[in-house]
Amino acid sequence: MSMSVGSDSGEEDTVMSEINTTPLVDIMLVLLIIFLITSPVVMHLLNVKLPNEVNQPVKNKPEDVNIIVSKDGDIYWGQKKMANTDELFENLKKESVKVPQPAVHVRGDMSTRYESIGRVIYTAQRAGVQKVGFVIEPPDKG
Repeated sequence: MSMSVGSDSGEEDTVMSEINTTPLVDIMLVLLIIFLITSPVVMHLLNVKLPNEVNQPVKNKPEDVNIIVSKDGDIYWGQKKMANTDELFENLKKESVKVPQPAVHVRGDMSTRYESIGRVIYTAQRAGVQKVGFVIEPPDKG
């Protein structure tokens, strides 16, 4: 074995400016192999059959309640604007005692804050409404 101590002419050695990537590649390959060996052990899941997507148009009945939440958070009962959630609560309380109980359909603007929708859902829950659904725009097929 030999060792380079310097050049014969007495000049200083030049600096090697290239990065040796061989150790990095070796470490990455070892980590990849470890990941490939351990991932099936960690990801041992039960086989379940997931439901298929079914998109059926909603057939509104005249007795169903339509609540609309605008992008500003204003709540509408059909076309009538509700002053606050207390007025909505009173109206939903009257509807919740009917037999059969009508379904409540919530339509929220795309840019509505979740807080506004959450208040409507919470108010419906407090009033005793059993069926609350969201009405959305179906995606374009194409």
